[in-house]
Amino acid sequence: MRTAYSVETVRAAEAELMARLPQGALMQRAAAGLAAACADLLGRVYGARIVLLVGSGDNGGDALYAGARLARRGAGVSAVLLGSRAHEGGLAALLAAGGRVAEDPFEVLAFTDLVLDGVTGIGGHGGLRPDAVPVVRAARGSNAAVVAVDLPSGVEADSGEVLGEALHADATVTFGTYKPGLLIDPAREYAGTVRLVGIGLEDHLPSVPDVEALQHADVAQLLPVPAAESDKYRRGVVGLVAGSARYPGAAVLAVAGGLRGGAGAVRYVGPAADAVIARFPEALVHAGPPSKAGRVQAWVVGPGLGDGSAAVDAVQDVLDSDVPVLVDADGLRLLGAATVRGRSAPTLLTPHAGEAAALLGVPREEVESARLASVRELAARYGATVLLKGSTTLVAAPDGGRSPVRVNPMGTPWLATAGSGDVLSGLAGSLLAAGLDARDAGSVAAYLHGLAARHAASEGTPITSYEVAEALPYAWRDVRA
Repeated sequence: MRTAYSVETVRAAEAELMARLPQGALMQRAAAGLAAACADLLGRVYGARIVLLVGSGDNGGDALYAGARLARRGAGVSAVLLGSRAHEGGLAALLAAGGRVAEDPFEVLAFTDLVLDGVTGIGGHGGLRPDAVPVVRAARGSNAAVVAVDLPSGVEADSGEVLGEALHADATVTFGTYKPGLLIDPAREYAGTVRLVGIGLEDHLPSVPDVEALQHADVAQLLPVPAAESDKYRRGVVGLVAGSARYPGAAVLAVAGGLRGGAGAVRYVGPAADAVIARFPEALVHAGPPSKAGRVQAWVVGPGLGDGSAAVDAVQDVLDSDVPVLVDADGLRLLGAATVRGRSAPTLLTPHAGEAAALLGVPREEVESARLASVRELAARYGATVLLKGSTTLVAAPDGGRSPVRVNPMGTPWLATAGSGDVLSGLAGSLLAAGLDARDAGSVAAYLHGLAARHAASEGTPITSYEVAEALPYAWRDVRA
C-alpha cells in the first residue's frame, strides 16, 4: 500500500522527529537519499555536470547538500540561486566541496547532464514565480534528466492541482511519505517516476493517511474466493439493468465485466436480452421490471439505458431496493441526491469528469483540475461512495474523510475507448454482489480493469472494451501471483 499525507501532517511529523535528532540531521538524511538517487540515475558521477535550481526553502537546502555530496564524488556542480536567499549551511557545504554559484543560469543549463529542482517544496502555492519560469523552461528544454526534490516545483502538494506554471520532472525523489499531489492528476503527470526515500518519518505519521493507493498484495487480499460449500447463489448474483434498442452493446459489455468479477451469476434485465444471450448463454435474462426479475445481492443500473420513461422507472425501481446499487452513465443523469441519500443500502456512483461536473453543477474543467476536492464533495453531497474515472481513478467514501481517498494509477491511455466504462460497471457490481463493500469494490474493480487493459494493450496497439473484459482473468492471475 502506498500512502500519502497532507502537508500539515507531514510538517507535524517532521517537527516531532527533529526534536529528537541533532540539528540538521533530518536534512542530511534527505540529502543523502537524494544524492544516491541522482547517482543511480546518472550511472557515473565522476565528470558529470549537474545544475541545482535552488529556492529559499528547505528544498533548496536539500538540493545544496545533495549537490555537495555529488561534488565530492567528482561531479561538476553549479547552483542557480532563484530565491531571495539560499540555505546558508547547504551553500557553504557546496562551495567547500568544490561546487560553484552560476552567474548565468542559461549557460550552465545548456551543457548539463542532470538538473535538480529545489525551487519550491510542499509549501508552495499558485505555481512558479515569474522570475523562475524562464529558468525552469530552459531546464526542461535541455537534454538533461530533471529530478524534482520532494515534489515538482509549482504543483499543489495536498490537492494535485496545477494552478500556474510548474516543472515537468523526469523523476521525483520524495522524503518520508508520498504527498497526495504525487499520486493524483494533473500534478502526477509532472512528477515522472517517483522514488520514496525513508528518513525515519514513518513512526511519527498517523495510522490513517489522507490518500492511499492499493498494490497487488492489497488487491489480492480483497479478491472474493469461493469456499468449498459455495454455489452460484452463495457466491452472489449481480443484477444488470443496462442497454437499450439504441445501445444493446452496453448491456453485452456490462455483462462481460459482471461475469468476470467474482459473483456466481449475472441476472440481466432490459431490452437487449437477445444480444446478451447470443454472446453469454450463461446469463440469466428477464424483461423487467428489476424488482420482478428475481433475487440479487447487488444491482448495476445505467450503462446505455437512454433517458425515456422506461429508463426513469428502472433507475427508481433499482434505487428502491435494499441491496447495494452501482449507478453509472445514463443512470447518473436520472439521479436525485435525495433519492440516493435516503437509501438504506450502500450506493456506488461511477461518473467520469463530465458526469461529475453535471452532478456538482460546475464546469467540467473545474472537476478535471481539482479531482480530489471534487470526489470528496460528490461523496458528501450524495451520501454515496464515488468512483471518479480518469487517468487516475479516485474512490471516496461518504464518511467525512475518516477513510482515505483511494487512488488508482493502474490504467493506460488505451482505456479511453467506447464501452470501457460499461465493463468497469459490470465488474464493480459483481464484486459488490460477491460481498465487497462499495469502497473496496470500486477500488478493486478499477485496479483490475486498468491492469487488464495493460495486458490487452501490451503490444502497443489499440484495444476494444471487449478485449479488456477478456483480459480480466489475466489480471486476476497477475494479482494473485
